[in-house]
Amino acid sequence: MKTLSAGAAAIALTTAFATLAPTPAMAQSTTSDVRGVVTDPSGAPVAGASVSIRDRRTGAARTVRTGSGGVYTFRGLNVTGDYTISIDSDQYADQSVSNVTLSLGDTTVVNFGLAGASTDDEIIVVASRSSAIDIATGPAATFDFNDLQNTPAISRDIKDIIRTDPRVFIDESFGNGLQCAGASPRFNSLTVDGIKLNDNFGLNSNGYPTERLPFPFDAINQVAVELAPFDVEYGGFTGCNINAVTRSGENEFHGSAWGDYTNDSLRGGSIEGSEFDKGNFRKVRFGATLSGPIIKDKLFFFAAYEKFNDVEVLARGPAEAGAIGTQGVSQAQLDRIADIARTVYGYDVIPLPANFDESDEKILVKLDYNINDNHRASFTYNRNDGNNITASDGDPNEYEFFDHYYLRGTTINSYSGQIFSNWTDNLSTEARVSFTKNDTRQESVGGTDFGEVRINTFNNGERASVYLGADDSRHSNKLDTETFNIKLKGDYSINNHLITLGYEREELEVFNLFVQQTEGEYRFDRVGTSGLALDPDANIDDFEIQLADDIHYGNAGGTNVPEDAAANFGFVTNTAYLQDEFVLDEYGLTITAGLRYDWYTSSDVPTLNANFLARNGFDNTSTFDGKGLLQPRVGINYEAADNLTLRAGAGIFSGGNPNVWLANSYQNDGTTTIQLRVRDIDLTGLTFVEDEGGSGRPIYGVPQFLFDDVASGTADTGVNAVDPDFNIPSQWKAAFGLTYNFDAPMGFGEGYTLQADFLYTKDRDAATIIDATLEQVGTGPDGRPIYRQIDRADPDCVDPLAAACGGRRFNQDFILTNNEGGGQKVISAALSKDYEFANSWRADWTVAYAYTNAKDRNPMTSSVAFSNFVGVQTSDPNNLALATSNYEVPHRITFRAGVANEFFDGYETKFNLFGTISQSRPYSINFTDGGELFGDQLDDRHLLYVPTGPADPNVIFAPGFDTAGFFSLVSELGLDQYAGMIAPRNAFQSEWFSQWDIRIEQEIPGLFKGHNGAAFVILDNVGNLLNDKWGVINQAGFPGRVQLADLDESGLGPNGEYIFTGFNNVDPDSIQRPVTNASVWEIRFGVRYEF
Repeated sequence: MKTLSAGAAAIALTTAFATLAPTPAMAQSTTSDVRGVVTDPSGAPVAGASVSIRDRRTGAARTVRTGSGGVYTFRGLNVTGDYTISIDSDQYADQSVSNVTLSLGDTTVVNFGLAGASTDDEIIVVASRSSAIDIATGPAATFDFNDLQNTPAISRDIKDIIRTDPRVFIDESFGNGLQCAGASPRFNSLTVDGIKLNDNFGLNSNGYPTERLPFPFDAINQVAVELAPFDVEYGGFTGCNINAVTRSGENEFHGSAWGDYTNDSLRGGSIEGSEFDKGNFRKVRFGATLSGPIIKDKLFFFAAYEKFNDVEVLARGPAEAGAIGTQGVSQAQLDRIADIARTVYGYDVIPLPANFDESDEKILVKLDYNINDNHRASFTYNRNDGNNITASDGDPNEYEFFDHYYLRGTTINSYSGQIFSNWTDNLSTEARVSFTKNDTRQESVGGTDFGEVRINTFNNGERASVYLGADDSRHSNKLDTETFNIKLKGDYSINNHLITLGYEREELEVFNLFVQQTEGEYRFDRVGTSGLALDPDANIDDFEIQLADDIHYGNAGGTNVPEDAAANFGFVTNTAYLQDEFVLDEYGLTITAGLRYDWYTSSDVPTLNANFLARNGFDNTSTFDGKGLLQPRVGINYEAADNLTLRAGAGIFSGGNPNVWLANSYQNDGTTTIQLRVRDIDLTGLTFVEDEGGSGRPIYGVPQFLFDDVASGTADTGVNAVDPDFNIPSQWKAAFGLTYNFDAPMGFGEGYTLQADFLYTKDRDAATIIDATLEQVGTGPDGRPIYRQIDRADPDCVDPLAAACGGRRFNQDFILTNNEGGGQKVISAALSKDYEFANSWRADWTVAYAYTNAKDRNPMTSSVAFSNFVGVQTSDPNNLALATSNYEVPHRITFRAGVANEFFDGYETKFNLFGTISQSRPYSINFTDGGELFGDQLDDRHLLYVPTGPADPNVIFAPGFDTAGFFSLVSELGLDQYAGMIAPRNAFQSEWFSQWDIRIEQEIPGLFKGHNGAAFVILDNVGNLLNDKWGVINQAGFPGRVQLADLDESGLGPNGEYIFTGFNNVDPDSIQRPVTNASVWEIRFGVRYEF
């Protein structure tokens, strides 16, 4: 018997006898596979050889015999296992490969070349795997438990790990949304042990159904990110699929406990010279894991728990706060607004605190049952209950008193059961059932007695919106969803083919109470930017004399009881797929080809609105019922040489589109919910509905006449509807990549790994929103259309130019429909190397780069149809032009390095570094107004026409217009490159930034034999610790726009010219504002104990 330890000898034998390589990825699975070919000394396949696999941790074992081509396969293996694979031969020396570990989403190939030797000999090889990222037929990344534990993950979120892939960008300015290859965070999918835990309804910008990571961080064994997996089991996304598998118990008991701590003295308090009040706080997080056998070799458990009481620093303020302040409002203006609210309306605003408390609690329990050698089962339960306090209107040009913030909370309970069976050496099956219940709550910090107030202010040449009272979207808001999934899959191998057949079903039930403005919304914004020079406090004056420019009120038609307007509906997503994986081992080639078909069914329809039918010629009851999509895919993996693997694939993907976009048509049918809007209202002359205090006070109660109009149920209001010709959105994906292992010349060392990928995507039937009430009536001097509203059900408004059809009608019909043309091109490369030194030193590093070019017509940034319509910057709201996507990050570089050494014998010290250098989000430059002139009644979102100069024939500059100052600003902003044109959407890119994080860990002795401990420290954004100008993320605020020039809204000039009446004299340096909490340094100290 000859035993080899890991090292050069083992690697040599691995090359000669057992070759490990990744092959085409499995699907959204919780398991992995092993396959290989057994050959004799002449290279001929050996049929009927006995191949066994055994998991050292649990004792689970299985034996199969090779087929006629010498091929063997083990399917449905536990990813957390530590395996030994053995060959038992009567003619040749037995062989075994130990320490085989598996990667989620990969099939591991272990080929055996039998040697002519005495049958009493046995060759044993200890497997050695590269630490480089595993790549399958499409661009992907897999991270194991060591990656999760050693990366500087100060947030204890898998996003801290995933971001090391340069194709992935975490948008810390907008809910930590995860953007994969330039796609919306809403288009991703997340599964954990087969449980679908992405934000399938679509309310959260973070991509989770909860406020934070919905499961304990220490429960995860591996996580894989797949950008374009060409296996037909993958579905439910067009961005990326994030698939995680949890840890499992084994025959030995193991446990851990950990905690970490930080406080206000361990966090930065200044950005670019501007200090802010952090307040006094401390943050504590702690958790534990425990695993082991219930019945040895049979039944095992694993449990994880995590809790924290966190503090969020609220670094906001007025203009006097400097870089973090809202420049369009001063402290004196805020004081006056607060005083008016108290003395005129009897309402006390809540000032912004320095910080506020948040909490989160997670628990996961998993059972694994080895029924026998051919059947095993697992069950996972997961619960998360967390909350945070969120700004509703927190853009850089907005200021909210704290009473306008709201508490978000979510409780999720999920259950998953799976059975994996091997009926013969050729036939295996998987059955899975899961259920998830998600209850969300959204409550205004100041309660809902007082409606929402918005006041536009002006200061230092800039405009701001100031908010107080209950946020209008939190007046009546509650969401409960229940999701039931089943999966049935079978694999049958015959010769060199593996045939996969499967069916999946997802049933979604929704209760959605979302009625905006049930307490009323009052806007004091009569004076726009053009009035700044006349009276910067004019709108505050209107607030004092109770003269509102707009009042919005919405409620359940006929009753004024918000609960009566809740949407209750459900639908089913069905999937069937068939695939053939064809392996030609003699050529190192694997071809995967298959078909996937998704189809939707539902018996629930929105309430018919006869007025909508009369206006538009089609009804509002369309859903996704009966719609389907065929998705062909093919993938190729080619081992061109021992050190070179090529991969390619193409196919159609669908899914990830938030269900809330469909829910809007149930909720906003214009009958169940009625939304009203009136303008130029003197509150002093109105009667108000009695409030909770028994008196009808302005803003505490809504105007009686609006309440009565809703009670009558006859108001003709706008509708959200699905286009009857709507097609399920999908995307073509094509990819080519390689993995190349090589030795560097000129003495730079051995064992480098280069990975490179090209990803191309093209949108098919991407979702967008149009306003069906708009009809073009003219053309602007720059060629853009001018619209007016039309109402075909109103004889006086069939002609949009009719006098009775003028002004604002407020019954916009928003249609969910399709567009074409968007997509992404992504080129990425990663170079990595590991070092094993003769002493106790070891090290590794990876440097990676990604270039992303992303285009779309509508970024669909919101859950609300109105916001998705107004949130895109445009020169034609109903025919959006193809432009740079909001989610494009053109260049991103990442660097990861780790060094470890035993400075103290037996106790390792680890240093891990992660850094990123990246561009930030793009932005547009717009007119400040234009809603009335261009006809959609929506300001701020119309792209700027850039005059060629003071004599531009398309523009008249109003008397007193500072043309010299304006064109100087045009030059400073880089707008002069678009002179005589409309500045394109997202034509301007926010600046580059870099951030570096460090984790240092020192192992320490445990209290008993087999126990060990560790102390660690995480330094987040080290550069900012050294200099408050470093590590700062500066970018234009959501939704990525800058308002510049004012238009005369009364119409065009005598020869069709635009009339420029003024401009917002923005400071070019203030367009990109710091993302405060993502830009300051933080340090956490922690300890961990394991046995």
